[in-house]
Amino acid sequence: MIPFLDLQKINLLHQAQIEQKLLETFRSGWYVLGNEVKLFETNLSNYIKSKNAIGVANGLDALTLIFKAYIQLGVFQPNDEIIVPAHTYIATILSITDSNLKPIFVEPTLENYNIDISKIEEKITTKTKAILLVHLYGQASFSEHILALAKKYNLKIIEDNAQSIGAMYRNLKTGNLGDAAAFSFYPGKNLGALGDAGAVTTNDDVLAKTIRTLANYGSNKKYHNSYKGINSRLDEMQACVLNIKLKYLDTENETRQKIAMRYCREIKNVKIELPSYPQDSRAHVWHLFVIKTKNRDDLQNYLEKNRIQTLIHYPIAPHKQICYPEFNNFLLPITEQLQQQVLSIPLSQILTDTEVSHIINKLNHY
Repeated sequence: MIPFLDLQKINLLHQAQIEQKLLETFRSGWYVLGNEVKLFETNLSNYIKSKNAIGVANGLDALTLIFKAYIQLGVFQPNDEIIVPAHTYIATILSITDSNLKPIFVEPTLENYNIDISKIEEKITTKTKAILLVHLYGQASFSEHILALAKKYNLKIIEDNAQSIGAMYRNLKTGNLGDAAAFSFYPGKNLGALGDAGAVTTNDDVLAKTIRTLANYGSNKKYHNSYKGINSRLDEMQACVLNIKLKYLDTENETRQKIAMRYCREIKNVKIELPSYPQDSRAHVWHLFVIKTKNRDDLQNYLEKNRIQTLIHYPIAPHKQICYPEFNNFLLPITEQLQQQVLSIPLSQILTDTEVSHIINKLNHY
């Protein structure tokens, strides 16, 4: 069986370094807010080219803390509206509603599954305060048009960069395109920890300080609490792993890009629709390779029989989730079409040429 994602093999690429550093960190006796976290924040900031990076517990917290910080600073008020892609992981929406803000759903395109930029302006009202861009599946979702809209309507641009670390828009990395960005380092991400981990990047020093304070119980001085904060801190063990793996991220992303190019070039089956490949190959780091087919369940079963594991991202759209009955009657036909047709095939830096060829061959013979 070709697994969808073999995390053990991925992490064994760096086994010796990770084991040595974990042992050093264990023996240091310092496990929270220590030197490894400080080093990772510096390394991430240098990599993204942002002024600030704040390590937090996970990607959902990273997004939520951005919204809560803007509320504390008086930039957002309860019930303000946030433009957001309708086709995304539930965490994107949870971060908005958890802050008593209102998500305004915008349909994706069928070509690359990211937000349809041409449909954003028609959703903007006097209550709109931000555009939350999701760089979905690894592809940068940005344009000069979005920047112009933000300036025209005085909107913040927030990036959900959970899936796209290393992707570029022109000469800027995702995570440094807007006012603030959230990262997830869940083990399956292109830059994955050995557990939950996340971060926020921003060039706004005041916002960064507020987020850091909120994430530490609302305190920037022990036992003095400025805000009703939460406990969301990147721990030393995860930071030391991320410090090692960040050094290899670009090389591993390049391997993903080469495999994706093979898929795009060699998969030829009229029953299968491939995602669009951006003109600038740097714009996509291929966290996922997502195909479309009208016979998804049949194709998934066929691939399983041929020893190829696949996953569905995402089978239920956020507006159709039980937890959001207030959105259940929304009509978002493109998003709903995708939830019935998308299928993610294996793509990672440890796939062999033989495995890639096998996947292509079986898809072509479906």
